[in-house]
Amino acid sequence: MGKGGKSDEVAPNGEEGEENMAAWLVAINTLKIQPFKLPALGAFDVRVRMKAVGICGSDVHYLKTLRCADFVVKEPMVIGHECAGVIEQVGSEVKDLVPGDRVALEPGISCWKCAPCKEGRYNLCPDMKFFATPPVHGSLAHQVVHPADLCFKLPDNVSLEEGAMCEPLSVGVHACRRANIGPETNVLVMGAGPIGLVTMLAARAFGAPRIVIVDVDDSRLQVAKQLGADEIIKVSTNIQDLEGEVGLIQKAMGGEVDVSFDCAGFNKTMTTALTATRAGGKVCLVGMGHHEMTVPLTPAAAREVDVVGIFRYKNTWPLCLEFLRSGKIDVKPLITHRYGFSQKEVEEAFETSARGGNAIKVMFNL
Repeated sequence: MGKGGKSDEVAPNGEEGEENMAAWLVAINTLKIQPFKLPALGAFDVRVRMKAVGICGSDVHYLKTLRCADFVVKEPMVIGHECAGVIEQVGSEVKDLVPGDRVALEPGISCWKCAPCKEGRYNLCPDMKFFATPPVHGSLAHQVVHPADLCFKLPDNVSLEEGAMCEPLSVGVHACRRANIGPETNVLVMGAGPIGLVTMLAARAFGAPRIVIVDVDDSRLQVAKQLGADEIIKVSTNIQDLEGEVGLIQKAMGGEVDVSFDCAGFNKTMTTALTATRAGGKVCLVGMGHHEMTVPLTPAAAREVDVVGIFRYKNTWPLCLEFLRSGKIDVKPLITHRYGFSQKEVEEAFETSARGGNAIKVMFNL
């Protein structure tokens, strides 16, 4: 809900003030639109009317299992964190935003007191309060209260839906920064799901001259091709096929693989990335498909292949918005399904996102 509001602080049937409705995760496979009481507006906060909210894979994990990685939903929680909206009210000390401004919201509130925060790596803050990460409420609601410094004004030619897409795009931008992508970096992307696709788009915007993307799904590979992948390769889930597939990847690249992004996070995808990447290259683990993996690290280490991980992002919204404003990145083709904010539509939207298939990004228009 912003302000780091936790589930024990806000009752789903709150009645004080304006009735603000939100999508609450109340049990496995059960979402309910119910009242959501907003906190008081702080001096440095803004109240935002949500206009566009996307569904992330983590939202679906929470719906299906009440957990994502080590985060467990123990009591009703408002879902959603990919969002943009319109400022309705500003706190007394807010100088740079006014009612009516269209903004994209960065969903994580860090403490700014711990060592990672002071080092500038606030995405690693152990006390991060992040939309829809239990016990903190999310943003699939009519209104939220959020710190003004985490609300970024949209350029005139960037839509609210595109503003909401800054959140997944930020993952790709942060990954490209971690991997030092540039005009001399040939890139392999493992996985053509939403995160694989935004990582591909970000890599191209950072100057990568050649990008090969692989997946097990033909339809997603075709989307990747339409979005600008130089080559697409269909692979299997069978580890026995790995050697032949690495050969296909290297042939398709037409040169060495400088950086591989594993946007799936499985044993085979990570093994493929480590094997296909050139000596002295880099592998960036983005996806979190498996909590633990068995991969050939020793041969990779012998070739001095660096392995880096990412967690969310930091300081990415301004660059994402500039990429969108300038046209260097077009995220609009990724939005494949749109829904309103009724009980029926919320249920249908999550079913569509969970089903996958031709659904890439499912977006709510509130």
